[in-house]
Amino acid sequence: MALPAVIANLLMTAFHNVDTFWIGRSLGAESLAAVTGAVFWVWLVISVGEMVSIGLDAVAARRHGERRPQDAARTVGDGFVLALLLGAAIAMATPFILVLLFDLLGTSERVSGIGREYLGMYFLGMPLIFGFFAVDAAFRARGDTRTPLWILAVTTVLGLALDPVLIRGLGPFPALGVRGAALATLVPRGLACIAGVIVLRRRGMLAWGWPRWPVLGTIVRVGAPAAATGGVFSFIYVLLTRLTTQFGTPALAALGLGFRMEGVVYVASVGMGAAVAAIVGQSLGAGDAARAARAGWMSTAIVSVVGAAMAVASLLFAEEFAGIFSDDPAVIAEAARYLRISAFSQLFLGAEVVLESAMAGAGWTLVPMLLSTSITALRLPLGAWAAGVWGTSGLWWTIALTAAARGVLMVLLWGSGRWRGVRV
Repeated sequence: MALPAVIANLLMTAFHNVDTFWIGRSLGAESLAAVTGAVFWVWLVISVGEMVSIGLDAVAARRHGERRPQDAARTVGDGFVLALLLGAAIAMATPFILVLLFDLLGTSERVSGIGREYLGMYFLGMPLIFGFFAVDAAFRARGDTRTPLWILAVTTVLGLALDPVLIRGLGPFPALGVRGAALATLVPRGLACIAGVIVLRRRGMLAWGWPRWPVLGTIVRVGAPAAATGGVFSFIYVLLTRLTTQFGTPALAALGLGFRMEGVVYVASVGMGAAVAAIVGQSLGAGDAARAARAGWMSTAIVSVVGAAMAVASLLFAEEFAGIFSDDPAVIAEAARYLRISAFSQLFLGAEVVLESAMAGAGWTLVPMLLSTSITALRLPLGAWAAGVWGTSGLWWTIALTAAARGVLMVLLWGSGRWRGVRV
């Protein structure tokens, strides 16, 4: 179950890395810094969509484990409607909040202007992006991770082709710059959403009807704490971005490049987490908590191997990785410093992501959210103090140490077994 989900997430990471390459090489360090700042707001908004994805996955998987496929299909329909409504609300609010979002980042007027162009285009596509989250969760809850992989593979290839065309302009297509980069992301996701709905309907895995408020309430109850974790995490990074801007554009660009490289472990872990969440939900629905526990530990071991490999690569080839995305010597030097400092935290990143997903699959999200968020919030006072003493190195060490602490915490929570008795 995990392998197709991991490959699908790696495809998306490959697309975002290619996107970063074209932005950095074609548009320069200011555009790269602008998109880096915008991405933190994208993360915050995406966490709202993940509320539906996590809640729907847990509830529908439990229904499948209880041998109630028709109820699972209706649950998918409820979740899809909720996703579209939330996405539409964000799209409509976008014109009124763009200036405020970049004022909070504290970036220069030039960087903020570029970022508003990117984010304004990106947020308009939120209904279809959220819709695909619901589609993906519906397949995962059934234990099918191959179909979303095929859908994403085809649409990602389309996005890779569109990226340079829309950013730089080619033939009848004008050069749209960062707006083209955002559009190259939205078009494939929109097509993936539509294709996924068609397949779900044909397989009887999606049934339409008037939304059932108790089911919507359960989806929100299960998904909201995990989504709040992502939202708080993203907002904290917005404030960290504001802190980073005092060290100049190269530091902000380096922060974004560092996240791109860490994304390899992250997306592998998200793919594994998607599988383990479904297995945990189905296993608890069938009354087999021991199988759910084994799934969590085995998946953690697998992603930890990936994390160890990337940690070694980040230590040995930091400059080479940074040079892929930028030819600015200052950006390369700062990004390499970030990658070397954060290398050890990648050993714990997989455990954090996978076990958070496992506990979400069990429907136990509130306690992990509160504890994880508390550790993440420490990044602000500690980061500000460390940056004042050691500059960017102190800030990078703060990010790495708190990331490692969250991974250790998730291992302790999963080992406690408190998730076994949660009812969904």
